[in-house]
Amino acid sequence: MQVLCMLGLYEAFKGRYSVLMGEEAAYLWRTSLYMMASASAQFFADALSLPVEAVKTRLKKDPGYAGSLREAMSRMLAEEGLAAFYKGVAPLWAHQMPYTMLKFVAFERAMEAFYHSAMPKPQSRCSGPEQLTVTFTAGYIAGIFCAIIYLPADTIMAVLNEEKEARTLAALQRLGFWGLWRGSASRILMVAAVTAFQWFTYDAVKMYFRIPPSPVPSMPESLRIKLNQ
Repeated sequence: MQVLCMLGLYEAFKGRYSVLMGEEAAYLWRTSLYMMASASAQFFADALSLPVEAVKTRLKKDPGYAGSLREAMSRMLAEEGLAAFYKGVAPLWAHQMPYTMLKFVAFERAMEAFYHSAMPKPQSRCSGPEQLTVTFTAGYIAGIFCAIIYLPADTIMAVLNEEKEARTLAALQRLGFWGLWRGSASRILMVAAVTAFQWFTYDAVKMYFRIPPSPVPSMPESLRIKLNQ
């Protein structure tokens, strides 16, 4: 649900920012547009989901803390205030925002490449299964790209979480270059599959409710005329 919320927020922010930028600027600076929209979506999606995650973590650490999620949330709010739900928000944003921005840019660019180069007909003339196939494939490519880029950092974070006394530089020296890529094949395949499934599910839900798919960007006619002058 958090992912579906983020994808919905992303489309809303992308549409809003496109209007503010104007049609021509939104096309020329579409990579920046994707980055701004995805960062905004991640910001609010995390802000909405983090309180629930904080309560779940508290209940796991102390099963006797409360009898239900609602009771635990009320007790945390009364005893510790609103800040109790957002203790880890800064590190979370520092990790998640760049990753999300990279993922959405890779996905959008892959979609654009498929519809402009690989598909024999425009997006508007593609059937539902064809559109979902492109969505799944673009999501898979985005997942592979992000997993490869972020795997070394994730490996270091795993070591630091497992070994409380470990330090980043020492962990890097101990692991070496190839150690940063341990378990890379299985992780890349897992991240790619999860990413592809997320976008596939989101577009399938939209299709079920007859919500038009997000159009792949194409150069505005006014900009084409300017460039040909």
